[in-house]
Amino acid sequence: MNATLFRSVVYIAALCGLYLSTAMLIPAMVDLYYGSDDWSVFTVSAALVGGLSLTAAMATRGPPPAFTKRMGFLLVNVLWAVFSVVGAIPLYFSNLDLTFAQALFESISGITTTGSTVISGLDTLSRGILMWRGLLAWLGGIGIVALGLFVLPFLRVGGVSFFKMESSDIGDKPFARIATFTRAFMAVYVAITFACIVSYDIAGMSHFDAIVHAFSTVATAGFGNHDTSFAHFDSLTILWISTFFMTLCSLPFSILIVLVVKGRLDALRDPQILVFLGYIFAFALAAGLYNHLQNGIALPVALTHSFFNFSSILSTTGFASEDYTLWGPFAVAAAFFATFMGGCSGSTAGGIKAYRFVILFNIIVSGLKRLIYPNAVYSVRYGNQIVDADTQRAVFLFFSAYIFIWAIGSMAMALAGYEFATATSSVITALSNVGPGIGPLIGPVGNFSMMQDPELLILSLAMLLGRLEVLTMLVLLVPIFWKS
Repeated sequence: MNATLFRSVVYIAALCGLYLSTAMLIPAMVDLYYGSDDWSVFTVSAALVGGLSLTAAMATRGPPPAFTKRMGFLLVNVLWAVFSVVGAIPLYFSNLDLTFAQALFESISGITTTGSTVISGLDTLSRGILMWRGLLAWLGGIGIVALGLFVLPFLRVGGVSFFKMESSDIGDKPFARIATFTRAFMAVYVAITFACIVSYDIAGMSHFDAIVHAFSTVATAGFGNHDTSFAHFDSLTILWISTFFMTLCSLPFSILIVLVVKGRLDALRDPQILVFLGYIFAFALAAGLYNHLQNGIALPVALTHSFFNFSSILSTTGFASEDYTLWGPFAVAAAFFATFMGGCSGSTAGGIKAYRFVILFNIIVSGLKRLIYPNAVYSVRYGNQIVDADTQRAVFLFFSAYIFIWAIGSMAMALAGYEFATATSSVITALSNVGPGIGPLIGPVGNFSMMQDPELLILSLAMLLGRLEVLTMLVLLVPIFWKS
């Protein structure tokens, strides 16, 4: 690996550090407005990060090398590491009294839009800290969509966001230049955020709650301002608004852009959209009916909470309106398996993602047909498109690595002394970037504050692995990657 590549990666990371240092001034101004002393923490952190980033940028500035797969893998990992550490700095130096591992966990949870937290007493935190958590999630959402749209498809480890747009079903590429597409994405992302803020505000949230919760909702992150999450608001209207925006932002942003900018309804024919919406409806309807029949909850109320909570899990947002683990064993099992599934490629959602289930299902069907007619040729399709062998291989690699990491992580958490439900659900909720797990400790009404630093570091690594589509990080462990 040559020095020019390292220099370019450090230069880009330094520029991103500058952007994040500038973003720290927003919570500083919020704290200053509300009279909190934490404004100085954000100001000093911004100066520290900005100074170091500017120095690094000036020292590594130069002509960039040609973008290659090796540079892409290294750049993505370095950028997310920088985001995580920089995001943790003001949290560590604040009056929260967090260890660095706790601050890093909270920062990674925000940047990866996971939503797990080690902080108790959210209702009493300074507004600046709450704003920083929401802002980390919102900025992380932008980075995640950019990762899924522009980088991972090139690296062949994730994302089929352009699969349909480049097909004959939809026609030519929606935009001739990537810069035009980027501007369209930012416009749609900001517009959806603004619409969510206004909707929450009209439904009864305070202005501040509406802003922070909209940041977290659009990023499918799950960070809130209250320990009881959405139960704090006691409003079915707010739950339906959140359900709509969580589901919307779990759809491919490339499809949303084509739909909004060009008004093309045929963009919604992407198979993963139908699969994702299908399993949201199936899980939510089944759990709602179960809660109604098992516990005597009024059907409209049961369905509202069920659609909200399962949309939250399947979109990997992580909000909760009540403790759904008390609904009964079926609801617990459904929530556990829903944690694996995730949203669509090219969205802010995590998990295995719907398009992989589509491809895996078609691979299985094709394989079963070959058992009957061994000499026949059956192609694996995604909609009307043939899935090439490289994409099939990438899907199998991802799925195998995903389950393997979950198993190893669960064993590590069990070795640390956690019972089965906590050990297994804590790792999968981190790997899928969902937020809450199963059980009294880390369930929908709990948090991760009781865990020790080593366990938090394991889960922090799992969050990064899940967000970077697993293979993007694992490839760094292959010795040949580092050879020139």
